Amino acid sequence: MATEKHEWSGWRTAAERALYGTGGFFRRPEGPAGHFRTSVHASPLFARAVAELLGRVDEALGRPAELALVDLGAGRGELLTRVLALAPGLPHELDRRLRPYAVERAERPAGLDERIAWRGSPPQGCTGLLFANEWLDNVPVDIAETDADGVPRRVEVDLAAGDGTERLGDPVDGEDAAWLARWWPLAGAEPGLRAEIGHPREAAWARAVRSLRAGLAVAVDYGHDRAARPPFGTLTGFREGREVRPVPDGSCDLTAHVAMDACAAAAGPGAGLLTQREALRALGLDARRPPLALASTDPAAYVRALGAAGQAAELTDPGGLGAFSWLHHPVELAHNPLRR
Repeated sequence: MATEKHEWSGWRTAAERALYGTGGFFRRPEGPAGHFRTSVHASPLFARAVAELLGRVDEALGRPAELALVDLGAGRGELLTRVLALAPGLPHELDRRLRPYAVERAERPAGLDERIAWRGSPPQGCTGLLFANEWLDNVPVDIAETDADGVPRRVEVDLAAGDGTERLGDPVDGEDAAWLARWWPLAGAEPGLRAEIGHPREAAWARAVRSLRAGLAVAVDYGHDRAARPPFGTLTGFREGREVRPVPDGSCDLTAHVAMDACAAAAGPGAGLLTQREALRALGLDARRPPLALASTDPAAYVRALGAAGQAAELTDPGGLGAFSWLHHPVELAHNPLRR
């Protein structure tokens, strides 16, 4: 009888290979947009809000000779492309001073605006706005689950099976155990509770914030805090717009929500958290329907305004995209442009 083969791995290693290895999900030519829809894809109003924030950062910095816009986890450059289209309308010749950087581990897509610098890691020492939209959730992490005795153990996935089969491995120890104790306590909990061990994300975010000499760093993602951790974790997959079982074979996105309070603490003092609904409203996004009288005086303008209100409503819906967390961290700024 043939012996069944197994290849057990922690989720952090497995997801790293599946997402970013040769032939991995994020290295495919079509990019992630064909599999899931972010705020960037939902409406050009999101790019308009980012452009507004960029202008406020520029003002807070005293309008430097060069202003960086670093898109961390840039996909195929969709956000930067839209902001560049808006740049000629921004004040104080910002379009002339703007230096856009796309940070992504995939190859540069064909036809991308030549003004966009394509990099595998953030540029160091920039002045401006660093914006990471749905990036932290794709920084791979290991997973812990409590066994029958309430001991947190590492969750391992069988790479050979190719179907996401899991088992419980060794007890969590070292840095992982210390992180759980501080941010997501599991010890002694009932069997089957899970946690996503987030310190790799904290380290990644702290590095991103440190890459700025001055400016504002913003991370936008689904998140939670210690008071409301999801008891069974959030690891899932997405393929062709549908949620699927997480299988680390490169065929689907692998994502888990972010412990935003832990990331905020890791980057040092000054960090703040807003919901996307709060942030976009602060940046001038208006989801109110236009006055009905406009339909009589200027029907075309009414239709345009109605469409924009619908898009704004989707971006700020507290039951959907509006529930995203905006983690914002000013660096050497006199005031936070998201708090005025």
